[in-house]
Amino acid sequence: MFKIISKKKLGDNLFEMKIEAPLVAKAARSGQFIILRIDERGERIPLTIADSDGSTITVVFLVTGFTTEQLSKLEKGELITDFVGPLGNPSEIENFGTVVLVGGGCGVAPVYPQARDLKKAGNKVIIIAGFRNKDLVFWEEKMKEVCDELIITTDDGSYGRKGFAAQALKEIIDTEKVDRVIIIGPPIMMKFTSIVTKEKNIPTIVSINSIMVDGIGMCGACRVTVDGKTRFACVDGPEFDAHKVDFDGLMNRNSTYTDEEKIVKEAKHKVCY
Repeated sequence: MFKIISKKKLGDNLFEMKIEAPLVAKAARSGQFIILRIDERGERIPLTIADSDGSTITVVFLVTGFTTEQLSKLEKGELITDFVGPLGNPSEIENFGTVVLVGGGCGVAPVYPQARDLKKAGNKVIIIAGFRNKDLVFWEEKMKEVCDELIITTDDGSYGRKGFAAQALKEIIDTEKVDRVIIIGPPIMMKFTSIVTKEKNIPTIVSINSIMVDGIGMCGACRVTVDGKTRFACVDGPEFDAHKVDFDGLMNRNSTYTDEEKIVKEAKHKVCY
């Protein structure tokens, strides 16, 4: 059992949780993820590691389905049955030069550990954090501590720059040399943001958070097409060359259980795999 050490509401349906998991925390590296199960009847869901301190793991999640809704209702001191990780391959960290990290929505959270490690490796680090509106902006001061420049965008212009993160990225790559771009967020956001870098032939990495069950490559649920070949996000990823990912296929797969999710929410009971 794994204890919730702290819980914080960051915005509308957006939560931060710090969970006591010393063995996971000691081995965790930026770019990796965990899979948790609230109780014995719950489904398994993957969440990217947003931070770790040697004994705890921090995750940030948006309430999008039944399980994340249940998770959001747990409080400090309560227990989670399963908390498995770290899973997936860690991010490639070296001195590339100038690196721009683009986060969208709750995808901003896993940008943090990568930015921190890339900065330590000697890179110039620029973070673009894109949100729908001011009420959803989080970790602003925390992000400033691990980068040379932080650019916040909001779709409606209620905070920071008005517009999408892709627009801010285009401005940067049009005015200075960028050696690497890392994008984490919704598939549609990663798709269109990576188009901007493809035109300039800038190496671009995306983190794929697809449907997963076991997280160790056995079930095949997280398969994604990369460069025309089938890859598993859990063991081959979660990071891939953005210019080779079939985003349309990924989005179709991620919507596979939309009808089942509605049934579960309406019935208010859990589905056991």
